[in-house]
Amino acid sequence: MSKNIVGLVRQSPPIDTEALYETASLQGKTIAITGGASGFGAGFARRWAGYGATIIIGDIDSTQGKALVGELRKETGNASHQFLYCDVTLWQSQVDFFRRAVELSPNGRLDQVVANAGIEESGTKFNEPQHLDQDEPPKPQWRTMDVNLKGVLYTAHLALFWLPRSSSNSSDFKPDRHLLLIGSVASLIPFAGHIQYSIAKHGVLGLFRSLRATSFQLGIRVNLLLPYFMDTPMISPVGRAFLAGIGMGKHEDVVDAASRFAADTSIRGRALAVGPRVRLDDDGHLLPPNAQQANEISSFEVFAHDFEEVEAYTLRYVKILNAVEAARGYIGWAGDIVKAVCSPFLAWLKG
Repeated sequence: MSKNIVGLVRQSPPIDTEALYETASLQGKTIAITGGASGFGAGFARRWAGYGATIIIGDIDSTQGKALVGELRKETGNASHQFLYCDVTLWQSQVDFFRRAVELSPNGRLDQVVANAGIEESGTKFNEPQHLDQDEPPKPQWRTMDVNLKGVLYTAHLALFWLPRSSSNSSDFKPDRHLLLIGSVASLIPFAGHIQYSIAKHGVLGLFRSLRATSFQLGIRVNLLLPYFMDTPMISPVGRAFLAGIGMGKHEDVVDAASRFAADTSIRGRALAVGPRVRLDDDGHLLPPNAQQANEISSFEVFAHDFEEVEAYTLRYVKILNAVEAARGYIGWAGDIVKAVCSPFLAWLKG
């Protein structure tokens, strides 16, 4: 029995990161971005608004968020771009954000959701416990976990509810229900000294690897972006000193990788890590920066082979989901046939 379930989970073929991609599919789409007032989120917003999408930003930074939306409206002539206050750590705040986003969307739906909100290491230092011998030791503050993991779980959970509700009266409407998760290089490696951050980003990776096995049932494509240390103002002078000689990635490369996911509606269940630009030979060996015989790349796929050989539980579970989906299809088909056969009779009765 084959244990390859790539086809069953609808995972798309490997990504050719050097291939061009069309952006016309983003025209008229509504995209919700948490943490979209600055950083990568703002970069996504600017790029996709330029491609014709309507952007709805959720963030706690009202000043930057409103300023960005004003910029987008001016640059694109689209008054439908919106900023909504959203604290991703609060369930009700996210519930309100999604509900209001759908109400404000020009097409009355959400086509894509980007779980982008995140912060650097913040709160209690996990590996530096202090004052725990007191009568009432201070409760740890897991702020990074709250934003970077709990907030992402809230966003993804709500996206799974709202994205399948995208519909249109147009006969040629083809829904693109896309959830883009933002992880980090810390999803892949032990990020020494940043335990909360590392745990949270490993959690986002786990969410992606599990969710992409079942999201086909809802007609949702799920992808993951994993940025390395990026050359942005977020990197402190101390951080820059620590990274000296290692190399940092470029903000525009992250935006470009995310744009590929957003625009290419055929990409499903794929993860791209984005790092410093390098040159590789045909065997994947690193070449000198001035090498002319190879193209410069900044992104590469990770965890691409999860479904090529799976254990018995996953194999059986995914097959059951496919059987359920097929049964629903047959039931829907049978219902349509019954309606077609009975409609003349029902019309006669009403007459």
